[in-house]
Amino acid sequence: GKGLFATKNIRKGETVFVERPVVSSQFLWNALYNYRACDHCLRALETAEENAQRLLGKSSLLLPHPEQCSIRKDLHQQCPRCQVTYCSAECRQAALEQYHQVLCLGPSRDDPTHPLNKLQEAWRNMHYPPETSSIMLMARMVATVKQAKDKEWWIKAFSQFCNKTANEEEEIVHKLLGDKFKGQLELLRLLFTEALYDEHLSRWFTPEGFRSLFALVGTNGQGIGTSSLSQWVHACDALELPVLQREELDAFIDQLYKDIEKESGEFLNCEGSGLYVLQSCCNHSCIPNAETSFPENNFLLHLTALEDIEAGEEICISYLDCCQRERSRHSRNKILRENYLFTCSCPKCLAQADDADVTSEEEEEGEGETDDAELEDEMTDV
Repeated sequence: GKGLFATKNIRKGETVFVERPVVSSQFLWNALYNYRACDHCLRALETAEENAQRLLGKSSLLLPHPEQCSIRKDLHQQCPRCQVTYCSAECRQAALEQYHQVLCLGPSRDDPTHPLNKLQEAWRNMHYPPETSSIMLMARMVATVKQAKDKEWWIKAFSQFCNKTANEEEEIVHKLLGDKFKGQLELLRLLFTEALYDEHLSRWFTPEGFRSLFALVGTNGQGIGTSSLSQWVHACDALELPVLQREELDAFIDQLYKDIEKESGEFLNCEGSGLYVLQSCCNHSCIPNAETSFPENNFLLHLTALEDIEAGEEICISYLDCCQRERSRHSRNKILRENYLFTCSCPKCLAQADDADVTSEEEEEGEGETDDAELEDEMTDV
């Protein structure tokens, strides 16, 4: 991050900004989980009821107040050539104008020898964590430049993002670019070149350029969480109901989430990732004063203040999830060093500077598992 500072006093709960991504992409794993989002804006394509039925593995479930679900299936459209699905005609057109002409597989969508399919298959078989980076985000960057009339404008837009592959001062290398991934990265680069090479972007296809492109999406890629179910819950929360009906509805929703957690694990709604110019300027803090969310059930990122922020004060978000933030300073910094190439010096980390560099037993066990198994599991545990 370059640092983002408040230009005026911001109250707790206030929206700091709403931002559209420069480019975004859903994860390739969505299809494996029978989940589909709009291929452009990542709006969920299934209704809240279908969403709940899938996560529960229970097709008979009926949700009360189905009219509170905002999904309009009558507006959904497909690309006539490759059948990729969009939530609306507007999204289909926007995708076509920005990148889809280059990436449309047309009748080759099921042909395993098509260069784009080979690239996607190789990516699925590699063990990078999907929330860290996506090869399709890189593909859309290339396709966007290829289709653009003003190629230099887009190249400049992408060059705003930090794309360091290592932090030389602190001798940290991005975890996806370490020695153990060298062979996989080279295979990806060759397939990426075969599928997408463009002379305007020849630097991106060199070994060093490809590594820096990879570091760019790995460091700046923001997970995008869309969920028709959570949007339905918010809509239900806003209903004015008699006390008894309100209690019944709240109890139903609480039980639904408990059942989903039992069946599908923690409620997951991270469907893809995107590159956001303003959000990528925000530095990290283990005690953030703002957080990102996707309340419109699409790729529009809302940054909301978690506390009052005064004019001139830095706006900080957390690059760690809630569970990771509760871990020891040593564990937090291990994650930040591997993924974002820096050691944190936020007030919480400074206050814990004298703590021993050890993790709790629980964390140690978790870390022991991931070191060996991370190559096997990180790509498949979505």
